[in-house]
Amino acid sequence: MMNQNIMHPPVNLADYETYAAGKLGPATWAYFSGGAGDEHTLADNLRAWGEISLMPRVLRDLTPLSTRCQVLGRDLSHPIMVAPFAYQSILDPKGEIACAYASAVLNAGFTLSAQSSCLLEDVAKAFLSEPDRGPLWHQLYWVADRNWMQEHLLRIERAGFEAIVLTVDAPVHGVRDRERRSDFKLPQGIRAVNLPANQQSSLTLTTACKVADPFLDLLAKAATWEDVNWLCQQTRLPVLLKGILHPSDAKQGVDAGCRGIIVSNHGGRTLDTAISTSVALPRIRDAVGQQPTVLVDGGLRRGTDILKAMALGADAVMIARPIAYALACAGMQGVAHAIRLLWDELKVAMALTGSVNLRSIDKDLLQASFFHRTPEVPRSQP
Repeated sequence: MMNQNIMHPPVNLADYETYAAGKLGPATWAYFSGGAGDEHTLADNLRAWGEISLMPRVLRDLTPLSTRCQVLGRDLSHPIMVAPFAYQSILDPKGEIACAYASAVLNAGFTLSAQSSCLLEDVAKAFLSEPDRGPLWHQLYWVADRNWMQEHLLRIERAGFEAIVLTVDAPVHGVRDRERRSDFKLPQGIRAVNLPANQQSSLTLTTACKVADPFLDLLAKAATWEDVNWLCQQTRLPVLLKGILHPSDAKQGVDAGCRGIIVSNHGGRTLDTAISTSVALPRIRDAVGQQPTVLVDGGLRRGTDILKAMALGADAVMIARPIAYALACAGMQGVAHAIRLLWDELKVAMALTGSVNLRSIDKDLLQASFFHRTPEVPRSQP
């Protein structure tokens, strides 16, 4: 059921954001919607997709129009995946289980957050029960205890997850002013149930400013390229790196054995003024070539955004905040509806640009001036 204050059903993802803002408390809203610092990157992610103009083609044969694609060798009905985001039980009592099941029903891939508030086995059981599901991935933050990491990887494999997503752009907590002003705290009874007790929360800037040593200790335990090499050797599952913006890092990740790169700036929640993902995406695709899987997240809100991402070299896209808002508004039904809206918008965008399938989408559909204004990324050695 939709919230009784909602006057009409959502017709786009922006509606879900508006309704969620009215439903969630100020602190919860600040946690899920806020970004780092002055939130330049948070805003740039959204604006940058909108500033890319399309050059549609007409009078093409569009039958049969298909949104099918391949990700890590899997045939998918569409290129929409749900990105990992934490503590979903704050938004709906069924939390990640509801989100996973809705994603599976709509053929969308789902990545479970390392900070899931539901047991990973329960989430996997819900997702894998749907025969037409997309891929099921598990996100990790690096934990310096390699024995625990090995055991956790085995647990993930046994549960039926199909890939590991290592988030690498958050060795420390971002400077999230809105979140700190709101004094956000996890509700009683909600925690990251799959993590060891000493990994339940990241070190905040406030804590780091009070005591220097814990901050330095945290940096000393952060992942390095050596740890990425080790991780790839410890699991039979493909490993993807999430949080890559620099082409040199993307290439080094592939050279280290990673099967995929997720172009992401953490939704603008870690380093403010980091470049938008639409700017980083084409340069990363150029750096790694066509073979590795490349995905992108950050600010995608429309089917036209997905089409632009495909034109810039993405194999698929990942969506987080809009899914969180839909979960808060209408639980499982909301998530399914949000994915459906995006999928339908993608079909319309393809039809109106003369794109019969995702393979036919390329840079020729984008205004040439976009590439001229994209800033050069230094080609420094890693």
